Amino acid sequence: MRPLTDHTPKPLLKVGGKPLIEWHIEAFVAAGVRDIVINTAWLEEQFPGVLGDGSRWGIRLHYSHEGQQFGGALETGGGIATALDLLCADGDDSFWAVSADIHIPDFRYDPAQAAAFAASPHLAHLWFVPVQPLHPKGDFGIDADGFATLDGDLQVYSNIGLYRRAFFDGVPRGQHQRIRASLDRAIGAHAVTAELYTGPWANVGTPAQLEALNADAD
Repeated sequence: MRPLTDHTPKPLLKVGGKPLIEWHIEAFVAAGVRDIVINTAWLEEQFPGVLGDGSRWGIRLHYSHEGQQFGGALETGGGIATALDLLCADGDDSFWAVSADIHIPDFRYDPAQAAAFAASPHLAHLWFVPVQPLHPKGDFGIDADGFATLDGDLQVYSNIGLYRRAFFDGVPRGQHQRIRASLDRAIGAHAVTAELYTGPWANVGTPAQLEALNADAD
C-alpha cells in the first residue's frame, strides 16, 4: 500500500470518507458490542488520536500496542493471543475477531449468532468468501454439516470469525505467529464451523484497489 501507508496505517485509510476500521466499529456498535480491542503496531500512535476512547460511539475502545510492547506486529495469531485478557476481561469465553483492513460494508455482526456460538462446543466459527483473483486457490472448504475442512471446494477465509479463548491455547503471549497454524489444527480436529458470505468484500492491498472502492462509494 505504499506510499499511502508511509504516513498512515492501513486501517486508517479512508473509504467513503471514513477510515476502514470505522466501518467495523460502527457495525459492532449496531450489533450491541460495547467493548472493542484494537491491536496496533505500525504508526500505532495515530489510532488513539483518530479514534479516541470510543466515547463518540458510546462504547469503550481498548488498545493492545504491539509496537510499544514488543517492537512490532505480532501477526494475527500472536496479536489475538496477546490481547486475550482484554478480549475476555468480563469473563467472556468467546469474541469476534476481524482484520481492520478489509472492507465488507454490508456484513452484520449478529448478536444472536454470537450467543449461539458461545453456547456451542466449537472453537471457532468462520466466514469464507468465494475465491478471489488474487487468491484463486482458496483456503478452506465447508462440508455438508457446516464444518470447515482443509480440502474439498476451497473458499477464501474472510478474516472474520467468532473465536473461543481456548482456540489460542499454546500460542504464547508476545510471540510473532500467524493464525493459520491454529486454524489448521482446530479444523483438523473438527472443531470449527463455517459459512459462505457472498456480499461485497475486499482485502485492501493496493492503492488502485482503494481508489476503486472510493469510486464505488461515491
